[in-house]
Amino acid sequence: MSSKADIRVVVAMSGGVDSSVAAALLVEQGYQVVGMMMRLWSEETVNGRAYNRCCTPDQMADARRIADRLDIPFYALDTRQVFRDTVVQYFIDQHRRGVTPNPCLECNRRIRFEWLLNNALALDADYLATGHYARVTQDPSSGSYALRKSVDEAKDQSYVLSVLGQDQLRRALFPVGEYTKPQVRELAARFRLPTASKHDSQDLCFLGDGDYRRFLAQHAPEVMAAGPIVRRDGQVIGQHQGLANYTIGQRKGLGVHASEPLYVVDTDPLRNVLIVGTRDELGATALTAGRFNWVSGAAPDKPFRAEVKIRYKAQPASAIVTPLSADRVRADFDELVRDITPGQGAVVYDGDVCLGGGIIERSL
Repeated sequence: MSSKADIRVVVAMSGGVDSSVAAALLVEQGYQVVGMMMRLWSEETVNGRAYNRCCTPDQMADARRIADRLDIPFYALDTRQVFRDTVVQYFIDQHRRGVTPNPCLECNRRIRFEWLLNNALALDADYLATGHYARVTQDPSSGSYALRKSVDEAKDQSYVLSVLGQDQLRRALFPVGEYTKPQVRELAARFRLPTASKHDSQDLCFLGDGDYRRFLAQHAPEVMAAGPIVRRDGQVIGQHQGLANYTIGQRKGLGVHASEPLYVVDTDPLRNVLIVGTRDELGATALTAGRFNWVSGAAPDKPFRAEVKIRYKAQPASAIVTPLSADRVRADFDELVRDITPGQGAVVYDGDVCLGGGIIERSL
């Protein structure tokens, strides 16, 4: 049997505390560790600065310092074009379709656990490790792998890892998934890592200034075309400033006056219409999701009871999940669920086990 010293692990380093601690833990455990940081596509922002918030010069320097402190090799991987062609283009295209995407799902599907994993394997790595808060376990009888929530459920990232299958999980290590965030910061201090008190990274890393509306106005101006705001009965009550400016459940910033608060309840991208209604009109009892990935590799052959998360920060909701095909499901909820948003992930759980996830098509 090989010792850990013979097992090579590439760690995806970002210059943040989580990936730094992941690398330090693996070094402490005796693995042969290699640090790798992706240089991602960046846009030139309105103030002339050009950087991706996941790989600023400071973060690159931090990652190199961590690698030096841990005495491990460090490589920077030019991922700019493939990231632009997949994640950034996906973000733009989904908004053109009138839906609200979660680009982190696509990044994990196409970049971290395809592009980066393949590059790690090209370095003869046995595993790819990241700083995600999640866990992988293996069934000793069947040999199959399960994706589980992290110990720190408040930081759990299994939602954005629901795109992974058996081929990826057998190569994946999530060292910080066994710890809470405060414990990870304590470990960073124990390892004397300069990232111990560093702030967490943010979503939409490719937006240098974080303003997705400005970005879409530049790269897909058609999604900012004004159109009517209507009630369910078709009554026109105002004008919106582009469907990309709104999301299901939004109340503020609608620019309409009514006797009671109104919320975005739906959109009609084909007609460029924003549909609003009262709080009582919000919510649905079912949804369908496509591009569904079953972590096990196969869809169940009959409906089953589970919990479904409709957004990363949403509370899981009890439902009956019915496979419609190999990669489509329907979820029928026990109770009305608010803010079901096409383009977001619908991720299915059995307790702390993530069974898989897909992209919400519509609410029912």
